[in-house]
Amino acid sequence: MIGDFEYFAPKTVDEAIALLSKYKGEAKIIAGGQSMLVVMKRGLLTTEYLIDIKGIAALDYIKYDEGEGLRIGALTIHRAIEKSPIIQKHFRVLSEMEQNLATIQTRNWGTIGGNLCHGDPAGDPAPVLIALNAKLKLAGSGGERIIEVEEFSKDYLEVALEPDEMLTEIQVPTPLSHTGIACEKLMVMKGDMGVVGAAVSITLSPKDGVCKDARIVLSNCASVPLRARGAEKKLIGKVLNDSLLVEAGEVASTEASPPVDVHGSAEYRQEMVKVFVRRAATKALERAKAA
Repeated sequence: MIGDFEYFAPKTVDEAIALLSKYKGEAKIIAGGQSMLVVMKRGLLTTEYLIDIKGIAALDYIKYDEGEGLRIGALTIHRAIEKSPIIQKHFRVLSEMEQNLATIQTRNWGTIGGNLCHGDPAGDPAPVLIALNAKLKLAGSGGERIIEVEEFSKDYLEVALEPDEMLTEIQVPTPLSHTGIACEKLMVMKGDMGVVGAAVSITLSPKDGVCKDARIVLSNCASVPLRARGAEKKLIGKVLNDSLLVEAGEVASTEASPPVDVHGSAEYRQEMVKVFVRRAATKALERAKAA
């Protein structure tokens, strides 16, 4: 049961930050509420002050410039990202990721910023954004700062926001040439949270096809989205083939420390890491060769 709270609905970022500063450490932000309301109903989160930022229209946008890359406002809904022609053309992995994120009803209301700030290691956007080397813009009473998406998650449901800060923008650089990016996740049913998931980025040298860079990120395999750096090292500096991708999946499995629940044991999830890293890496490699 949700307890009583005082409700605010600011219309600008400045108004929201002023409220966060006034009730520093006591207020919580709600955007779409698709995750937060569940936590509140279960009694896992209580607050005296709830700041609803859904009405801040200035944080709902998708912009692209080849030099600066992609900019997504924190209040952009998942469905807008899924259907955006700009994203489908230049960052299609984000559109593909969104197609398997919950239901259409959820995607029509839930926001990308709310998902990231919820801090669930089983969430879909963060691993893909880490594979894309994305950054986040945070705004607070002390001004703005930029943080890597990889550094944003601190622990289960804990992110690197100060009490008077809010997420305002996701920044995704234009991928290097000859880069392919893909994501795959194991679901009980389409749209479910991933039992495990993998996002992989591969950049090839146009001269000899050697892997110049690789990023492998796992979901629901630790208390935060997990960068499998050991698996990445297996690929960088080599001409990639199926056996190397299999080996990368095996190494990634050893780096994972997955949870145990009704959907699978830790051992099962580690086996599935092997499968889904290989699947995502295979697709990313095909795209890198075609880029």
